[in-house]
Amino acid sequence: MLASGLLLVTVLAFLIVLVFMSVWKQRKSSGKLPPGPTPLPFIGNYLQLNTEQMYNSLMKVPLGVAFSSGERAKQLRRFSIATLRDFGVGKRGIEERIQEEAGFLLETFRKTNGALIDPTFYLSRTVSNVISSIVFGDRFDYEDKEFLSLLRMMLGSFQFTATSTGQLYEMFSSVMKHLPGPQQQAFKELQGLEDFITKKVEQNQSTLDPNSPRDFIDSFLIRMREEKKNPNTEFYMKNLVLTTLNLFFAGTETVSTTLRYGFLLLMKHPDVEAKVQEEIDRVIGKNRQPKYEDRLKMPYTEAVIHEIQRFGDMIPMGLARRVTKDTKFRDFLIPKGTEVFPMLGSVLRDPKFFSNPKDFNPNHFLDDKGQFKKSDAFVPFSIGKRYCFGEGLARMELFLFLTNILQNFRFRSPQAPQDIDVSPRLVGFATIPPNYTMSFLSR
Repeated sequence: MLASGLLLVTVLAFLIVLVFMSVWKQRKSSGKLPPGPTPLPFIGNYLQLNTEQMYNSLMKVPLGVAFSSGERAKQLRRFSIATLRDFGVGKRGIEERIQEEAGFLLETFRKTNGALIDPTFYLSRTVSNVISSIVFGDRFDYEDKEFLSLLRMMLGSFQFTATSTGQLYEMFSSVMKHLPGPQQQAFKELQGLEDFITKKVEQNQSTLDPNSPRDFIDSFLIRMREEKKNPNTEFYMKNLVLTTLNLFFAGTETVSTTLRYGFLLLMKHPDVEAKVQEEIDRVIGKNRQPKYEDRLKMPYTEAVIHEIQRFGDMIPMGLARRVTKDTKFRDFLIPKGTEVFPMLGSVLRDPKFFSNPKDFNPNHFLDDKGQFKKSDAFVPFSIGKRYCFGEGLARMELFLFLTNILQNFRFRSPQAPQDIDVSPRLVGFATIPPNYTMSFLSR
């Protein structure tokens, strides 16, 4: 008993010392860091956060801004942008690939014969095949069991980041990875994705022609050979697998989830759906596929797509960045190594830029004459040097997929518009729309 009592006293004394050290450190930096509540040792301000509404909680705690982080990120980013361009991103080649994939999707919707379906995997299969053709050099058949398994793993991982456990893991990953809980399933899913990428890399290695790269993986393998003697190279196997996984994951989930949220919003607002279809019929007609250049004559459709992205707010906290040097921000000093979040949602829902930010309203992006109006506050792809370099591809996909679908189908929900709830199911490091079913009725 005495030994256990002494141990308890010792632990309590240690914790008290840590608390005082934390308070002292906070006061010492007073006038440098942005103001905020005093953090506790190890857990920081976690007890002051509502993990079910992480974004809203963090909006009550002053945060900083994001800057570029590290030579590795710079090199891999530069290489990825150049390689995606080599394989058609931003050019006519990728537009044709998207149009081809849209054709497969339309045929799949026709086969549903107007039955109620959950559009989740219909959309993710289609969007994923676009990035797959760049990364892996080919598309998957929609019924491919391995492909469907990959999509389920990606969806599970993406949704995990929006849960309270997912947010807890982001803060305390070194501890959480050793504890039982739903994070273990997320680890399993991510490992499954990584294993699939590794297998693809091994297949490419065995058939590689250095003079004729077939896809992103080939291009990376060639660069690895070129820098084999460079001791500081960032082009090695682990970075190849993780970079490929990032492209595959990001190129699937963000666009497909945005479209899924968009369908729900259009069923909630059938007048908006009707106006988009009227513009499609007038500008494109019904006898040819939409082209990306058509958007220049379709201000209302452009406004609707922008408003879907603004309202959906897919990555409300942006991606975590780390300050690479002591940085002066307004009257504060953010020390080197501080992790910061850009909080994109605070801009996308700022009433100074959007009159009724909580409402879905395409007029947020239209001027008095009905022409498309840009907004500096439209930042779903982030801003600065580390903005999403897949922005151009995502914009093209959103426009072409949405116009192809609405050219051929009208949406029907089992609920009346006034009964449709468009509030997100989860909001954390990602925004997850509610589950729903819908019918695709031929026009």
